[in-house]
Amino acid sequence: MVTVDDVRRLATALPRTEEHLVRDRVKFRIGKIVYLALSRDESELGFAFPKEERAALVAAEPEKFFLPRESDLRFHWAEARLAALDLDELTELVTEAWRMVVPARVAREHLDGPAAQSPAPTRARTPAGPPPLPPAPGLAGLHATAEVFNGFPGVDHSWLALRAATGTLDLSVPAHRDALHRWLNSWGCRIRYPREGEPDAFGAGLAAWWERHHTLPDAPLAALGPREVSRLAKAYAELAAVPVGRRSLGPTAASKALYALRPASVMPWDAAIADRLHGARDGAAFARHLRTGGAWARAVLAEAGGLHEAALCAELGRPEVSLAKILDEYLYVTITYGARIPPADRPADPPADPPAQAPRADAP
Repeated sequence: MVTVDDVRRLATALPRTEEHLVRDRVKFRIGKIVYLALSRDESELGFAFPKEERAALVAAEPEKFFLPRESDLRFHWAEARLAALDLDELTELVTEAWRMVVPARVAREHLDGPAAQSPAPTRARTPAGPPPLPPAPGLAGLHATAEVFNGFPGVDHSWLALRAATGTLDLSVPAHRDALHRWLNSWGCRIRYPREGEPDAFGAGLAAWWERHHTLPDAPLAALGPREVSRLAKAYAELAAVPVGRRSLGPTAASKALYALRPASVMPWDAAIADRLHGARDGAAFARHLRTGGAWARAVLAEAGGLHEAALCAELGRPEVSLAKILDEYLYVTITYGARIPPADRPADPPADPPAQAPRADAP
């Protein structure tokens, strides 16, 4: 569950945003264009969203999203119940809504940083390297963050449903592609569903990608060698570029999809984690992420006295997932969610994040 303070923190961190109180409602806007609006009781959030994709959004998760009032249906706008959102979902909703109402250059500069801009005609600069990595999390840190993660409502429900529906994912099977689509959206990826009679861009792109990468490595994260890491990083980069309508699948959804395909091998990320640890979200950064995860996994297994990975996951209170996922959850809790754990195990606080592209819109 997220709060009004989370909305305010995320929105006010975005360039050009102003907060206003209009008829007892808190609204966030760029100039005169509102892109976020809280209900008077602050239990609901209206947000800029492509109106042609709105019906699919609401149909997919009616417990979270609903249509705006009739007079606002002409706008690019949707509504959400704050109590039903997690921080990842809110971060993406706020950022995507903001992207719809600012110039593309402003969004690019803020989200991608100076490296994404055309270089000025001055002397060449030496590009900065990736940020230093935090120390490996120990067992105490993983115990602490597993306890936090287990406190999130229905934390493993969608994952267990995906495994029950597919067993081992095979993306040559249309039903498995559909199941992965639903699972990614349950984790906040917002990949639009095709309307009746419309081509399934996501399914077609996944099927073509799978033809090239169906023999992905499946060794545990701790056992991945340089060759396996390189293959997974290449597959990730190509998957992130798969077109899904107006945009590509993107880094966060690509990493989550790879995790679903190879849960023992892949430590996924979200944008906040990628930016904090690696300062980038490309294939090279993902390779570094897997190498880091592998080193951390080996250190944790050594600290556990050679305990088998499955036994260690059960000992940590997360028997349904892999050590790769437990390490991802540690990063999510300490970076994206921002929970405090014992100082020896806690990375420095990162800036809040978000991803993806959307069309411009007017909003109420």
